[in-house]
Amino acid sequence: MNSRVAAASIALLCAASLVAMPGAARATAAQDLDRLCQVYWQKTLERSPVTATSLGDHRWDDRLPDNSRAGIAAGRRDLAWTLDRAKHIDVKALDPAGRVTRSALIETVSGQIGVIDCHLENWQVDPRDGPQVDLMTLPDVTTITSFHEAQMYVARLHAIGRYLDAHIANLRDGLAHGRTAPLESVKRTRSELAELDHLTPDQWPLAEPSRNSHPRWTDSQNVWFQSNAVGAIRDVVRPAMARYDAFLRDKIEPRARPEDRCGLSALPGGAESYQRLIRVHTSLDRTPQELHQLGLREVARIRQELSVLGRKVLGTSDVAAIQKKLRGDPAMHFASADEIEQKAKSTLERARRAIPKTFGRLPKAHCQVKVMGAIESPNSTVAYYRQPAADGSRPGYYMINTWQPATRPRYEAEALAFHESIPGHHLQIAIAQELTGIPEFRRHEGVTAFVEGWGLYSERLANEMGLYSGDVDRIGMLSYDAWRACRLVVDTGIHSLGWSRQRAIDYMTDNTVLAENNVANEIDRYINDPGQALAYKVGQLEILRLREDAKKRLGARFDLKQFHDVVLGNGAVALPVLREQVEAWIARRSGGAPARTTKP
Repeated sequence: MNSRVAAASIALLCAASLVAMPGAARATAAQDLDRLCQVYWQKTLERSPVTATSLGDHRWDDRLPDNSRAGIAAGRRDLAWTLDRAKHIDVKALDPAGRVTRSALIETVSGQIGVIDCHLENWQVDPRDGPQVDLMTLPDVTTITSFHEAQMYVARLHAIGRYLDAHIANLRDGLAHGRTAPLESVKRTRSELAELDHLTPDQWPLAEPSRNSHPRWTDSQNVWFQSNAVGAIRDVVRPAMARYDAFLRDKIEPRARPEDRCGLSALPGGAESYQRLIRVHTSLDRTPQELHQLGLREVARIRQELSVLGRKVLGTSDVAAIQKKLRGDPAMHFASADEIEQKAKSTLERARRAIPKTFGRLPKAHCQVKVMGAIESPNSTVAYYRQPAADGSRPGYYMINTWQPATRPRYEAEALAFHESIPGHHLQIAIAQELTGIPEFRRHEGVTAFVEGWGLYSERLANEMGLYSGDVDRIGMLSYDAWRACRLVVDTGIHSLGWSRQRAIDYMTDNTVLAENNVANEIDRYINDPGQALAYKVGQLEILRLREDAKKRLGARFDLKQFHDVVLGNGAVALPVLREQVEAWIARRSGGAPARTTKP
C-alpha cells in the first residue's frame, strides 16, 4: 500500500470510529480527540499540498490547492464536521493537555471557517501574495533529488493553468455580488504580470529547479526535466498568466474600488466580515472602535519615547525633525543590496549566540538569510520569515528585501532581523515544529496574535538582551513599535471607519520613521489582508501583561528563561489559552491553586 492510500485509509477509519461510537464501546475522550486531530491534519495537508511540500510531506507534490468554488465548499464542509465533533468531545473528561488541544482545534477550525465565510477569494487581487508572486516561490519550498520528484514538479506546473482559471472564476463571481478589488492593488499586480511576461520561459523563477544538473540521473532524465519544465511554463503557465492579466484589465480594473473606498466597509457585508476577521486574527472579541482607540493611545506613548531618544541621539525632541533627519540622510540608508544582506547575516549571528542566556528551550533547526526574488520584491514588505521543513531537509529562511537599497534604512535593520529571525519568528516557529507530545496541527498552525505578538515582543526583548548596536538602532526599534501601533489605527480606519488609502499613508508617515516607499507597500498590504495587521500589538501587549503580572506575583521566584519556555511550550495558542498556561506556571511556582479550565 503506498503512502497516499495508507493516509487516506487511516483518515477514513478514524472518521468512521468517530461517527459510530455506541454506548459502552465508545472510546475515551482523549482517544476521540487524538483521532479527530489526525483526521483534521491529514485533510489539511491534502487541501494544502504546497504547505505539505514545504513541511517535507511529498505525497501531493504534483498538486495545487483546489481553489474552485466546489473545492472551497468541500473544504468548509470538512471543517464544519471537524468543529462539530470537537465540540461534542467532553471537555471534563480530558486532562489539562487535552483541554488545550481541544480548545486549539476549535479555535483553529472556527477561524478557517470564518475566513471562508468572508469570501475574500471573490475580490483579492494581491501584489504581495497573489498567484503571480506566490506561485513563483514554489522552487523555494520544493526539494528535488529524484527523477520522480522532478516529474511531480512538472505536473504541479501543469496544474497552474487550472488554478489561475479558478481564481479568475472566483473574481468573476465576486463582480456578480458587488465585490471587487482595490484599484491600486490591481495596478501593482498587473505590473508584476508584465514583468513575468517580459521573461523567456527558461528565465521564469519556476524554471530554476530544472536548471540544475543531477549527476545521479541519466542524461535523458536531465534533458526531460529541463525540456518539460520549460515547456509547461511556455504552454500552460505563461498563457494562464496572460488570461489573468487580460481579465484584470478588461473586467476588474474598470470596476475596481477607488482609493477613497478601498476598505471592507465598501463591500456588501463588509462590517460583518471585518468583525469576523478581528476574531480570527486576535482570538479576542474586540470591536474596531476599541482597537482603534488602543492604537491611538499606543502611538501617543511611543511618540513620547521617540522624542526622548531623539533628543539624546539627534539633538531634537521634535518627532517631525527626527523623521526628517533620518529619512533625509543618505548615511542612514544602505548603499547596496550586498550591504543589506551582510547586515542581516551579522545581526542574526549575534542574536544566535546570545539566546541561551534568555531561553532554555532552543530549536534544532537553523535559520539562514535569503534574498527575495526580483518579481516579488518591488511590492513586498521589507522582510518575512519562511518556516523550516519539518523533516529537517530545509532550514528556516529570513527573507529580506534588497530592492532599491538606498531606500532601506540602516536604523531599522536590527529590529527587523530580531523580529523575523531570532529571537522572533524563527525561535517561536521552529520550537513549535519540534515540540513533542502534541498533535501535529499544533506544531504548524496557530493564532496570528500569538505568532506576530511574539515577533513584536522580541524586538523589545532584544534590547533587554543587549543586542542593539547603539541608540540609532533603538530609534528603529521605537519606529517599528510605532508602526505596529499605527496598524491598529489604520487597519480599523480603512476597513471600518471609511479611511482613504492616502489618509492611512499620511497617518503612518507622520507617526513612524519608516521609509515612505515601505509605508505605501504596507498600507496596500492591510487593504488586501483585513484584520491581520491588528494581531501584532494585541499579542505583544498580552505577552507583556502576562510577564509583568508574573513578576509581581512571583517576586524573586520569577525566572525570565522559564517564562519564555512556558510561553513557547505549547505552540501558537489563542491568547486566552496562553493566559491560562502562564497562570498554571505561576501557580506551580508559588504553590497556589491551578489555572481555570479552558472555555472555547
